[in-house]
Amino acid sequence: MKSRSLILVAIMGSLMLSVAGSEISSATSVSFNGIRPFNVVVPVSYNPATPAPLVIALTGYNQSGAQVEKYLHLTPLAEANGFLYVYPDGTKDSHGVHFWNGTPECCDFQSQKVDDDSYIMAIIDQISLQYSVDPNRIYIIGHSNGGFLANALACRHADRIAAIVTIAGASYTRVAACKPSSPVSVLEIWGTSDETFVGNHIRGKPIPGAITTFKNWGTINGCTGSTMILPDKLDLDTKVPGAETTVSEIQGCPAQTAIFFWRMAGAGHSPTFSKAFDQAMIDFLLAHPKTPTN
Repeated sequence: MKSRSLILVAIMGSLMLSVAGSEISSATSVSFNGIRPFNVVVPVSYNPATPAPLVIALTGYNQSGAQVEKYLHLTPLAEANGFLYVYPDGTKDSHGVHFWNGTPECCDFQSQKVDDDSYIMAIIDQISLQYSVDPNRIYIIGHSNGGFLANALACRHADRIAAIVTIAGASYTRVAACKPSSPVSVLEIWGTSDETFVGNHIRGKPIPGAITTFKNWGTINGCTGSTMILPDKLDLDTKVPGAETTVSEIQGCPAQTAIFFWRMAGAGHSPTFSKAFDQAMIDFLLAHPKTPTN
């Protein structure tokens, strides 16, 4: 009950290694060099004495990290909410297409066997060495192909990842393939006009749809209750008239763990999100830290 009240307040409240030297909404972008370099956005409010949350946003197939930032606009929220923020690039295939090797279903189509799991965890490690990162507040956001990787990371590294948000991103076809060491909070967001909403195939491989992915996380986390549809709808897509989003929650999940589903009626694979959406998504993550272990 405490988890549900926290997220309801958050959602409804939202809706009523070398310094690059660039300033983005007052935050500083700091470069980490290497074979696969990345930048971390550091808010001006960052204080080494106060461990900060870390948010990593993973782009969809055939998009760069810069494009997912342009889509989600999280840099101003990193400044406003005081979290460290990374939006890395996936690998380019032989056609110059960015991709993430998330699950066997998506999307390393050329079988390059890219180890994106280790890459993202290395990003977490490197940032944690240079900055004071709260180990109980590490979060992943993934759109489409990035959602597959977000799900896979939650399955494999539940000891470190507190919560994920997936936008039109499925998980393993076999629920048994996901074996997290502890519960992970999940917010799944999916448009009903997306052809993958009811499940589909990617190059001959079946993928679970929105409802299956949502319910599977309830099973994986050991939730014992039924699914509750909350009475208030959300208006998150600027191109769909009215409050199009129905919020569902699986009951009886372990303490401080929540499994939510935002069903966006009439929205497609890449909804046109309102400004309220960005804050509501971040509010969900920040309201669900991992329970500290003794």
